[in-house]
Amino acid sequence: MPEGHSVRRLAQQFGDVFTGEPLTVSSPQGRFADGAALLDGQVLTDSRAHGKHLFLHFDHAVVLHVHLGLYGAWDFGGDDTFRGASSIGAPRKVGESELFEDVAAVEYAGPPEPKGAVRVRLVSRHGWADLRGATTCAAITEAEARAVLARLGPDPLRNLPEDKERFVTGVLSRKTPVAALLMDQKVIAGVGNVYRAEVLFRQRINPWLPGNTLSAGAAGQLWDDTAAVMADGVRDGRIITTPAVYWEEGAVLPAGEDAHFVYKREGLPCRVCATTVAVSELVGRKLYWCPGCQA
Repeated sequence: MPEGHSVRRLAQQFGDVFTGEPLTVSSPQGRFADGAALLDGQVLTDSRAHGKHLFLHFDHAVVLHVHLGLYGAWDFGGDDTFRGASSIGAPRKVGESELFEDVAAVEYAGPPEPKGAVRVRLVSRHGWADLRGATTCAAITEAEARAVLARLGPDPLRNLPEDKERFVTGVLSRKTPVAALLMDQKVIAGVGNVYRAEVLFRQRINPWLPGNTLSAGAAGQLWDDTAAVMADGVRDGRIITTPAVYWEEGAVLPAGEDAHFVYKREGLPCRVCATTVAVSELVGRKLYWCPGCQA
């Protein structure tokens, strides 16, 4: 599932490419036909991300709310003024790398024929965006958008002082294992399986520890590190949690497993202590951790 950094990059890309433009909105698949009719011809005024949720605001106070879920993805294209990724979302290989193609290499003649089950298509003068496979794709009111936000925890990519305080309070008030709390979008919005495993390792926290056994300082450092590596993900377009010392010599960015300490490295020696990296299951997802470093 795309994690918060990918959705933040989606919001930035919509802002860069489509904001201020009247959009032609359609549903080639047909499942979003009524919502598309509400949005068609309206101007996109703002694009915002909170955790794994994307909110595209239009000038008539209707919002396109999208949650990609496990299989959702946006594809993009356009003329030579278009800048950005050609695809963001799932499924992705380790690290959730985006796809980049030279969209200006072929003379632009408008959006291509829809391929597959395109839930919604947005078209401006200079580009287009197709959504497939999303868990949520809904045209909602501004009040309904605020209600969604009210149900979510703080977003580390916003990272205001009150966000950190809310996270620390939430963690310290629960007996739930901290690894489960990091996947609870009401506790912290945007963290998924990769960031969960990696930040717990980086902070040397046993994933099975109840949240209320952490000190306020440890919980605060967990927030700070999560905010830092997710901000790196927004910058890099992929999840990289290891420093350059662990990369192949001469690499500008790491390839494959070099990008992570424990995620999907079960059975391999820990990069720090050589203990075999373990994998367990928690809240329905695989949890990767080092029994040596995170004892």
